[in-house]
Amino acid sequence: MYRAVSFAGPYVRRVVDDDLDELFPQLPAILLDGPKGVGKTETAARRCHTIRRLDVGPERAVVAADPFVLRDDPRPVLVDEWQRVPEVLDAVRRLVDEDPSGRRFLLTGSAPTGATHSGAGRITTVSMRPLALSERTGTTSGVSLGALLGGDAEPHGRCPLTLRDYTDEIVASGFPGMRHLTGRALGAQLDSYLQRIVDHDIPEAGLHVRHPATVSAWLRGYAAAIGTTASWEKIRDAATAGAGDKPAKTTTLPYIELLTTLRILDPLPAWLPTHNHLSALTEAPKHHLADPSLAARLVRLGATALLAGACPDAPVPRDGTYLGALFESLAVLSVRTLAQRCDARVHHLRTRGGRHEVDMIVEGEGGFVGIEVKLSATVDDRDVAHLRWLRQQIPGQCVDLVVLTTGPEAYRRKDGVAVIPLGLLVS
Repeated sequence: MYRAVSFAGPYVRRVVDDDLDELFPQLPAILLDGPKGVGKTETAARRCHTIRRLDVGPERAVVAADPFVLRDDPRPVLVDEWQRVPEVLDAVRRLVDEDPSGRRFLLTGSAPTGATHSGAGRITTVSMRPLALSERTGTTSGVSLGALLGGDAEPHGRCPLTLRDYTDEIVASGFPGMRHLTGRALGAQLDSYLQRIVDHDIPEAGLHVRHPATVSAWLRGYAAAIGTTASWEKIRDAATAGAGDKPAKTTTLPYIELLTTLRILDPLPAWLPTHNHLSALTEAPKHHLADPSLAARLVRLGATALLAGACPDAPVPRDGTYLGALFESLAVLSVRTLAQRCDARVHHLRTRGGRHEVDMIVEGEGGFVGIEVKLSATVDDRDVAHLRWLRQQIPGQCVDLVVLTTGPEAYRRKDGVAVIPLGLLVS
């Protein structure tokens, strides 16, 4: 029987904790980068002796008056909501120049501004996303992404998750602070999260929002395009269906850029390998939000409707169901989180015209793993056709091929493709 991990009690260890345990002892300053609500402050605070909360007025006033006050704080120092005093980034950079020893500063925040210093070479960025599926379920043993990248994985094991469980997880969200909520309370919290982005976070980051309703409508259009490479024009049309006066590209582009910077939009880039053995690859990213629950809430589809095959009112053309797209988005979120622990990068592959597509390419030092995502408990030859094509095109670099499913058990097909329930994938 499946039972989700509770995040309402003591701290629950995350995949990123392993990254910080390995990196922070040697690196003087780390910026935890990710959308609001993913748990950056709680994760960072566990490692720090001093916490400077710059969203608190008196604390902010002290640091704004002299950012170098951090020099005398007992280490390690957490600077939370650092963007409230942008000058603090320059101060940390200079303090690191003075003393580059490890475990000095952790910085957290979710609304960067254009006035900040990059910190390149002195401040290392570590991404933190909403909960991967293995973090939500507490799964620690299963099929390792690291083993798949090493080319020596032996997929086996049974998974208790059903299609209904996966759908419930999509809707429940990967934000730790919302995991205890259900029904209308969860919906209200997600609505508040999205509205705050439009009413508060975007203006705080320096972009005046003249028509908040336009931004909200555009987000709904983007949510309808989850899992596709639809053009901005198609997304705009989906967002403004029936409207004669559609916003110009120059109006929407700044919102797109800022929502991406805020990590609310989390597009999956196209794979363009250095030694390109493939021709006619598209460069368009695949659209994803920070968490698939945001997409489901934006288009007002709950678990029951999704299981019944419902799609957004203004759908963007796609292959398969909208639930299938959200399941792919959950898989992409989970694989990205696990891939960071493996020091690997994640892309998608699509040839022009869509003749060949692979949902994810996970690229490590020793080669890549091609991954397809299927909202199905079974896999047939048609489901692995693009993966087998990819292996034929670049045989020397392809270390494994995988189909992530909703099925009950992991195994390897006779053609070498691993079939793995998403609920069994671990780092």
